[in-house]
This record gives sequence, structure tokens and C-alpha cells, in this order.
Amino acid sequence: MTSEQRKLARHALGLPNKLNTSYRNHYCIGRGGDGYEEWEAMVAAGEAVRRTGPHWGGDDMFHLTLKGGLAARDAKEHLSREETQLMRSLEI
Repeated sequence: MTSEQRKLARHALGLPNKLNTSYRNHYCIGRGGDGYEEWEAMVAAGEAVRRTGPHWGGDDMFHLTLKGGLAARDAKEHLSREETQLMRSLEI
């Protein structure tokens, strides 16, 4: 994961925060948006999944897999139990 990808992934997780624990796992962006190519690279690396549909105004919604979530956090940060369960369900 590149430093720019890690920055985007951390934002998707809601990190950093006072509790040092993730509280979300999503990032909405449209094709051509700043960071879209980084998200596509994370999908190709198995670190994220992309969902499309009419729900996001034509944009795509990205979610980190457990592999991506673990790569994005700092040593003293944690992934929430709920988000970890979701991430495990996204693993291929």
C-alpha cells in the first residue's frame, strides 16, 4: 500500500481519532476523482472492494478488506469489532 493509498484508507476508517479505533469503512468517489486510481489499485491488490449502483449518485463505494484495514492502521490503532466482521465478509 502506497502512502497515498494508506492516507485514503485511513480516512475511510475514520482514523485518526481519540479512541484509536476505526468506526466506519467506506469511501465514495466517482471515476476521474482525485484518488480513484489509488482505490482501483487497492482493489487489484485485494485490499479493497468496489461497489457500484444508483445509491451513490453514479459514484462508486469502496470498502477495505481485512488485509487493507490492517495495512492502513498504525501500531496502536485498532479495527472495530463490527468493521472487522464486515472486512472478513469481503475477503475473496
